[in-house]
Amino acid sequence: MDDTMGAGGPGSQSSLREANRRRVLSLLQSAGELTQAEISRRTGLSPATVSNIAKELTGDNVLVASEGTGRRRVLRLSSSAGLVAGIDFGHTHVTVAVADRAHQILASRQAALDTDISAESSISFAAALLDKAVRESGHDRGAILAAGMGLPAPIDSTTGVVGAPSILPGWVGIPANQVMSAELDLPVYVDNDANLGALAEHAWGAGRGANNVAYLKLSQGVGCGLIINGELFRGPDGTAGEVGHTSMDEFGAVCRCGNRGCLETIVASKAVVRLLEPSRGPLTIDDVIRKASEGDVACSRVLTDTGRQVGAAVANLCNLFNPERILIGGDLGRAGEIVLEPIRSVVQRSGIPSAARRLKVIPSELGSQAQVLGAIALALQRIPNIG
Repeated sequence: MDDTMGAGGPGSQSSLREANRRRVLSLLQSAGELTQAEISRRTGLSPATVSNIAKELTGDNVLVASEGTGRRRVLRLSSSAGLVAGIDFGHTHVTVAVADRAHQILASRQAALDTDISAESSISFAAALLDKAVRESGHDRGAILAAGMGLPAPIDSTTGVVGAPSILPGWVGIPANQVMSAELDLPVYVDNDANLGALAEHAWGAGRGANNVAYLKLSQGVGCGLIINGELFRGPDGTAGEVGHTSMDEFGAVCRCGNRGCLETIVASKAVVRLLEPSRGPLTIDDVIRKASEGDVACSRVLTDTGRQVGAAVANLCNLFNPERILIGGDLGRAGEIVLEPIRSVVQRSGIPSAARRLKVIPSELGSQAQVLGAIALALQRIPNIG
């Protein structure tokens, strides 16, 4: 008999018990919360083994047990196992959130940013806002293990450097992960905001259960995050999904990327509003959506035409990678069927039948919280599993 069998070696009962603990903890970190029966089913461990592990870990305050529907016992990681932070920078705002490893949002805050604020000042402002959210959650900064951060810009996947084009030009060339990490004294993982929206919607929103999804964020810029075979697809340089720079009119307006007639020059919020200003005066995109829902013919027409333009780009996207779902988020996602129906109509007309037949074009579920939730999801993915 091998001596290691009784001394904590690879084949010992203690090493097997530790391996089973790690399987349970890893599953809960990924899923958020599960019943003991679900854990048993997903890990292949016997119900008795899961019950013993749950009893041990709840006793150690690593897990928290609560009663779910039908009196089923639900398990999740305790806040004592550490927290993560999410930070989302938009064109005119920053949102921060604090979550535990069970995917529970403990506190969140949002504040406006001046459009001409520097990257350095934005980072300091976000750090101060995060401190307020951490205190609101009942913890201190030391409980945060890592942070995820989203920016409306291409992000180099190897260096974290912000690329062009970006609707935040002051950030271009900055290693955003390093600068924010130094500010927070934490590991910080950064990605494009549309990628984070896709990540969140796939985990918790309208993309659940689908393996191939495109999430379009239609706001001041146009971004797209792609889930392919259940995984976020960034491309070798981190710039996959730049649907907003699909050329729609080679003689159109000059885009911030330097090309002409990009989709973004036609359907970004500021472009939509600009079409209505001569007849309706100064408006916000929310004004346009509200007026359209109230029956304003011009606002309805502009949003419908915008949907058709988006539909042409979506049809090409569908022909290329055949997704199951297209999720529409951002400012125009709030317009609902006024925008969604013309998108579907053009996709059905222009997409190849095999790609368009079972495609669902639906609104995102997480709304304006999608990006900060995606930042939380990114941080949860990157931190080591407990145990």
